[in-house]
Amino acid sequence: MSDVLIRPATEADLPFITAIYDHAVRTGTATFELIPPDLAEMTRRFGALRDGGFPYLAAELDGAVVGYAYAGPYRPRPAYRFTVENSIYLAPASHRRGIGIQLLRRLIAECEARGYRQMIAVIGDSANAGSVGVHTRAGFQMIGTHPSVGLKFGRWLDTVMMQLALGAGDTTIPDSNA
Repeated sequence: MSDVLIRPATEADLPFITAIYDHAVRTGTATFELIPPDLAEMTRRFGALRDGGFPYLAAELDGAVVGYAYAGPYRPRPAYRFTVENSIYLAPASHRRGIGIQLLRRLIAECEARGYRQMIAVIGDSANAGSVGVHTRAGFQMIGTHPSVGLKFGRWLDTVMMQLALGAGDTTIPDSNA
């Protein structure tokens, strides 16, 4: 879909991003959050990622924000500093239009440019074929499933773990100053 603009997200995008995520929390199993965060909390999260130097992207179609993606720390301990976890969310009308793969490919490029070496996708709900498919098309490998680790909408949900080597991956050791 060539008319989609993938660009860095701004604070002006946050009301739209908050609405997209609100819908995902209330109706879907891609996230295990149970109560949608408000604009103030989404602004705090955005700021923390931006201040940490992580990429946060918006997908714009016909002047409207229709999706977003970001990378953040996989785990807080220093040994994980070259590994990021990704998140992608789309407005309901934007599913199955190629926007998710565009966001993910740009996010991968942004993370590689920042020197990250691994990207982890923690996909809520093993039945989330759309997310598994997008990650597979982007080159992610299935690394496992955590069965029944989340309880949402009165049912147990799995998480699917997928991983992609970025740049040189684990074939070299990053600069010792990093």
